[in-house]
Amino acid sequence: MEQFMTPEFWVAVGQIIMIDILLGGDNAVVIALACRKLPAQQRTQGILWGTAGAILLRVVLIYFALTLLAIPFLKLVGAALLVWIGVKLLAPDPDDDHGNINASDKLLAAIKTIIVADLVMSIDNVIAIAGAAQGAADHHEMPLVIFGLLVSIPIIVWGSQLVIKLMDRFPAIITFGGMLLGWIAGTMFVSDPAVANPDTLPWMLKIDQANDWIKYGAGIAGALMVLGIGKWLAARHAATVTEPEPSAR
Repeated sequence: MEQFMTPEFWVAVGQIIMIDILLGGDNAVVIALACRKLPAQQRTQGILWGTAGAILLRVVLIYFALTLLAIPFLKLVGAALLVWIGVKLLAPDPDDDHGNINASDKLLAAIKTIIVADLVMSIDNVIAIAGAAQGAADHHEMPLVIFGLLVSIPIIVWGSQLVIKLMDRFPAIITFGGMLLGWIAGTMFVSDPAVANPDTLPWMLKIDQANDWIKYGAGIAGALMVLGIGKWLAARHAATVTEPEPSAR
């Protein structure tokens, strides 16, 4: 129980909740779209059972992700993916939409739609949450993950509109979230078994894991990388939108 009372545990819980809220807004939209044709008396059931199935599926995926991250080089790949996810958060694709989500007037079909769509859309959440949990918890990753998900999923489902309004009003929340993903990517990069474990691939250059400054420096570098690339791409998107069309001759 002492592990659950440490500052590191609660920092990781906060990271997981932040990640799920920032990356889970789309999931709330999917739930609403999938259940919109259900009879009123079944709509709540569809939301509850669909969300429960999505949570269970995500816990299973994160369990496997935590196991796979112990394989050399996979954390390096995960770090690169997190940087890309963070950049996407700061400079979203203006063409993304949810028009392909099919609504159903059948309860089981709506639940299936929610679970399948969440599976497709939750890869970014899974990688980010696995990285946050493994970087902050010492052999207590799954309790941390489950607790963080149980807290954040209801916020997404029932408070998604409030969250969206807050992010629209305070864009710094999104910027902070993108930089958080960059921080996790940096710390994940330097903790990959290939560069952290002396017994794994001993011919490779190793990073001293006892030196916290290396970890913090990598985290800061990752956060700044996401911020820089994200702002640059956002500026490019804005320039493309506002660029006047050439006049016809």
